[in-house]
Amino acid sequence: MESLSARPIVWTRETAITEKRNVWRALKRGFRGVCPRCGGGKLFRAFLKVDDQCSACGLDFTPHRADDLPAYLVIIIVGHLVVPLALMIETNYSPPVTLQLSIYLPLTLLSSLLLLQPVKGAVVGVQWALRMHGFDELNPTE
Repeated sequence: MESLSARPIVWTRETAITEKRNVWRALKRGFRGVCPRCGGGKLFRAFLKVDDQCSACGLDFTPHRADDLPAYLVIIIVGHLVVPLALMIETNYSPPVTLQLSIYLPLTLLSSLLLLQPVKGAVVGVQWALRMHGFDELNPTE
């Protein structure tokens, strides 16, 4: 059970004056796989491994917590693209099932793999812009 005497956050002029972070710019930079703060350094050191820090500005990427959100978003995006396409083709042309599977399965797999890294980068960029997890320099513990 959480203690009732937890220290409240006191907002002062110093805590309110912080670096402005544009969410859309950070999202776009993360989608491109570059640092959400400077846009210069690489965000990833491997396919889905976020680097420890930006090589250009030194931003620490270790606080990010993308977890499963990128995978869920990719499923939603790819599902909204492939399912209507499959329904339209099935309704209008009725191709054999083997032909459909030979088209839809590789299309789904390829589009999912191509979107996974950019979506994860966008999630990390949004986390940085919104000061989520440890991306807030003034309050790194919350």
